[in-house]
Amino acid sequence: MNPLLLDVPLELETERLILRAPLQAGDGEVVYQAIEDSIYELKSWLSLFQEPPTVEEVEIMLRNAHINFLKRESFRFLIFDKGSNEFIGTTSLHEIDWDIPKCEVGYWISTKYSGNGYMTEAVRELVNFGLNHFKFRRIGIRCESTNLKSRAIAEKLGFVLEGTLRNDNFSADGNKLTDTCVYSIIK
Repeated sequence: MNPLLLDVPLELETERLILRAPLQAGDGEVVYQAIEDSIYELKSWLSLFQEPPTVEEVEIMLRNAHINFLKRESFRFLIFDKGSNEFIGTTSLHEIDWDIPKCEVGYWISTKYSGNGYMTEAVRELVNFGLNHFKFRRIGIRCESTNLKSRAIAEKLGFVLEGTLRNDNFSADGNKLTDTCVYSIIK
C-alpha cells in the first residue's frame, strides 16, 4: 500500500499525556518558549539548537513537520500534559523506510518536565503505535553514548543495545568526535 493512503490519527493519548501533530496556529510560540527555557540542555545533544531559534523559525520547523506528516515521511508529535495542557516536548518517528518497514524514534523534553517519566510514557506510546499501527518490523534509537538520559529511556522500554559506533559523529557543537549507541526493538 502507498503510505499516502494510510489513515494516521493526529492525536494519541496516554494516561497523563496527549500527543498531537503540530498543526495548530500558535504551536510555534509554545515550542519556542520550551526551547528557550531548555536551551542549555538541548544544545548539549542537538546541533539544531546551538543557538536559540526565533519564534518564526520554530513555526516554520513545525509547519514543515506537518507537511512531512502529511507526506508520510515522518510523524512528529507535540507532547502535552493532559490535565494542564502545558507543552512538555516532542517525539517523532522518522528515517522511515516503508519497504522494510522500519524507522527511528527521536525525542526531546522541556527541562522543567525532565525526570517525571513523561518522555518514557510518550515514547512508549509512539513505539507501540509504530509497531502496531504501521506494522514496523524495527524501530531504532540512536543517541550519543554519553547521553545517559536518552539511553535510559531506550533501556526502560526494552530496546536492545546493538552496538556502539565509535567516532561516528560530531558532538552537537561540532568540536569533537563522539560515539553513537544504536538501540532497536523489533517485532
